[in-house]
Amino acid sequence: MSKPAILTVDDDPMVSAAISRDLRNRYGDDYLVVGARSGAQALAVLTKLALRNQPVALIASDQRMPGMTGVEMLEQARTQAPGAKYLLLTAYADTDVAIKAINDIGLDHYLLKPWDPPEERLYPIVDDLLDDWRQANPDHTSDVRVVGHRWSDRSYDIKTFLARNHVPYRWYDIERDAEGQRLRALADATVAELPLVLIPEGDTLRSPTTLDLAAALGLRTKAEQPLYDVCIVGGGPAGLAAAVYAASEGLSTVIVEREGPGGQAGQSAAIENYLGFPKGLTGADLTQRAVAQVARFGAEMVLARAAVGFETRGPVHAVVVDGSGEIEARALVLATGVSYRRLEAAGLDELTGRGVYYGATASDASLCQDDDVYVVGAANSAGQAALNLARYAKRVVLVARAATLENTMSRYLIDRIAAAPNIEVRCRSEVVACRGDGHLEALTLANRDSGASEEVESSWLFIFVGASPRTEWLGPDIARDDKGFVVTGQDLLIGQDHTPRWPLARPPFALETSVPGVFAAGDVRLDSMKRVASAVGEGAMSVYLVHRYLATI
Repeated sequence: MSKPAILTVDDDPMVSAAISRDLRNRYGDDYLVVGARSGAQALAVLTKLALRNQPVALIASDQRMPGMTGVEMLEQARTQAPGAKYLLLTAYADTDVAIKAINDIGLDHYLLKPWDPPEERLYPIVDDLLDDWRQANPDHTSDVRVVGHRWSDRSYDIKTFLARNHVPYRWYDIERDAEGQRLRALADATVAELPLVLIPEGDTLRSPTTLDLAAALGLRTKAEQPLYDVCIVGGGPAGLAAAVYAASEGLSTVIVEREGPGGQAGQSAAIENYLGFPKGLTGADLTQRAVAQVARFGAEMVLARAAVGFETRGPVHAVVVDGSGEIEARALVLATGVSYRRLEAAGLDELTGRGVYYGATASDASLCQDDDVYVVGAANSAGQAALNLARYAKRVVLVARAATLENTMSRYLIDRIAAAPNIEVRCRSEVVACRGDGHLEALTLANRDSGASEEVESSWLFIFVGASPRTEWLGPDIARDDKGFVVTGQDLLIGQDHTPRWPLARPPFALETSVPGVFAAGDVRLDSMKRVASAVGEGAMSVYLVHRYLATI
């Protein structure tokens, strides 16, 4: 947490140095003492502190200054430092002005100059003012703040990135929150510059890319070594498990993750069938625990970087990373998981990120307070999202193309959905159109049997349909099926065209791909179970196979 600030304002260099010195001697351990030499400079300092979310506890200002008096400056300071205590330093001749300022601007105290000795004339007054300020501001934190429009796709992307990387933040909607309007005015930001990301003790970011945001937060965005024993592409459960086992067994290890660790599982509001957690746990909790283990054993994690190419160079495999060159490793584990398939519906693409979302984080639920929400999907991820959203929404409608949920969703989720009074399930239905001006306002549902359709009003549509692997960057050397899932192990010996796709005399290891030394684990692999527990198991197993492979080269 940043130290609260005490701002001193006086145009006389000797007086300015004296008041700053006396306050720093007494309060410097707990407060940041900052000096300004004019009212305009003081307001500029206050604006900078406000954008950094650094609280201002006290402003001690001289009254007689050229250009702007102390009272005039303090009156304007309320915008940048609401709640700060005001102390006016004045001569005897200005006591009437000071007394009037108590009523006019809420002046807390005035002090006649000089204040020597400070132990008798300065510190007792400041002590009382700071005590009052601390009692009124007990819970100040220096979280990242995001200022934007709730229907902005960029704002949603920024919030999702922060949530997935476990960075605490506070969200301010410029239409609903006075504080958001104040911060936007302080930053003098245009609509095109939103969202603003205000980082404590850092510069204000204006509509940043996730890479810029990661760098500003101090997250690692580049690999540190020229060559690793194993490079893991993807930071979901499979990739994190592989990193824990590889690093703990002495292999130099790096994970490349284009968004944030956790994958789809990391966005889950509740994982209730994972071994060892009888009450369940959130995807964020599971991810945070795994990331801590990864860090403990010394594996590197490179964030906000997408793998865009792959090459084999003799005994070394190279992953080409967007914007930062390449990472070389002796073995490679593909754990890129899957993303939700795009839904085909008229008008939907234009509204994606503006009321239409693929997947959902646990924090999305609170945004839907007292609204009607629609969820498309019939698997566990859709069921978990519907239950989480129902905690806040007035009504949640789960839209499924199938005639029943039994074949695709776990029984415990089906039972909980049936027991929820504000969740409605519409089977044999689909979303065929969306409309809205700037954000989703209504969608059209069609019955797959009768063909009948109806338009319903809603500002929220969350989509959980199917799975598409992220493997287009691998090129032709890595064998994949017609949907892009990576072929491994014994399936390589006879391909779909009945020709072998394995180049060596030895048989492939169980999770090995068509390129020796490259393994696949988790949802990206053909015929994987698509469950968190199996992904973790495959991630751990891949490291055992990496050891066997490294012993052969």
